Amino acid sequence: MKLTRKQLLAGGAAGAALGAAGIYELVDQLSESGPKHFGEGRDPEQHLLDGMHIKDHEGVEVVVPTRHHQMVTVDVVASESDLRDAQAALQDVLARLDDRYPGTPDGLAITVAWGLPYFRRHVAAPAERHLPVDRRASTRSKTKHALLDAIRFPSDPDDVLLEENDAAFLFRSDHADHISGAATEIFDALKGVLAPTSIRKGFAGQMDGGPGLPKEMAMAAGVPGADLIPDGSELFLGFTSTQKHALGPPRIVNFETLGLVDLGPRSYFRGGTHMHLSHVFEDLEAWYLNFDFRERVDTTFRPNLDVEDGTQTVPQPPREASTTGEVRSDYERFGAIGHSSSLQTSSRLQSDVRGSDGTLYRKGTAIPQRADFNTLDNPFFWSAAPDRDRMADGPAAGLHFVVFNPTSDDFHRNRLAMDGVLPDGEKLPFPPRARGQGLNAVLLTTHRQNFLVPPRRHRSFPLAELI
Repeated sequence: MKLTRKQLLAGGAAGAALGAAGIYELVDQLSESGPKHFGEGRDPEQHLLDGMHIKDHEGVEVVVPTRHHQMVTVDVVASESDLRDAQAALQDVLARLDDRYPGTPDGLAITVAWGLPYFRRHVAAPAERHLPVDRRASTRSKTKHALLDAIRFPSDPDDVLLEENDAAFLFRSDHADHISGAATEIFDALKGVLAPTSIRKGFAGQMDGGPGLPKEMAMAAGVPGADLIPDGSELFLGFTSTQKHALGPPRIVNFETLGLVDLGPRSYFRGGTHMHLSHVFEDLEAWYLNFDFRERVDTTFRPNLDVEDGTQTVPQPPREASTTGEVRSDYERFGAIGHSSSLQTSSRLQSDVRGSDGTLYRKGTAIPQRADFNTLDNPFFWSAAPDRDRMADGPAAGLHFVVFNPTSDDFHRNRLAMDGVLPDGEKLPFPPRARGQGLNAVLLTTHRQNFLVPPRRHRSFPLAELI
């Protein structure tokens, strides 16, 4: 089914775009009924989604991703004197939505994250006192907070936009109408307080069999290379990314869990975490025509990994996490590093750790919790500044990359490892976007920003009550 131009276009105004489906109305038409989920998902943490279904795929335990995703970035346009009223108004509408929907994929999960511009412009004095401090990144001469400005990485284009949004609202559900209704309700209630700056929409396949949602969506949109996506893939690039062992277990990314963060005098942000948001274009033709299956495995995971032809879900258990020495050896032997193996040198625990909650996290356990999703946005579904964001007509294959880490510095270390910068600071001498440098040859990042995710009790205009 090929889309008409009317189906491809989104509404011009933010309000219309919040409730509009555009190309994404096809997601439910192309998907089977989602699996049943259980649980209420009302933990102190905002970033956790309860009731996730786990299934066996090719002999590997996989966390079934939520079907629909929407990210809305905003600026705060209220005056300082109005922040307390705004805080109460947002908390009220979020509480109503919590009462209406369970916090599961079958209901609705809303995560509200706040950027450094909000803390600097609106709550500067209490932020200086209460923002968590990154113990590992700080030195005797310089304190670094758990939330830092986004940076450009060696493989990023020079024109990557480092965004300055005040906040971001992440909506996740297996039901598109839950998301559109909730987003409209929130921003109607906060008119004159929150001004949307972008709307970003997308989906993830649930491995239901058949061609699979990513392939069908890309083909309907006429994206070059869509027909090359393997049937049943979870994501455009053909491999499963939600293996249970590749995702951090619950609460491991909380500020307090691994001891990386000093929570300050009142532990205001206990139960919170850090979120990175970026948009990445994916060149499907280059991926499938220039890399055969063997090369795609080498690039995605690690060189010379023994994987049967056509496999989509590759196990990544803690005991097989790559070490710095193994990544360096791969580079010396093959002139290449794998995406997963390079990341594992910093994204997996290097020793057993007893968390603050008493949980024993074993060596090799993954830390980051990914919540990314494929998109046909180009680069966003809607933008308040289309020229700045370089909005283009027509759909494009891409990824809205969303990941939770204990700190900004922790995310930066992971992303640098993807570029061949090892945890000890050694830089493997790759040219930017070299073919041997993981997936960088087929990915093009356009936007980046870091955010702080408060615990649920402080998700509405954090620190405003302390002005």
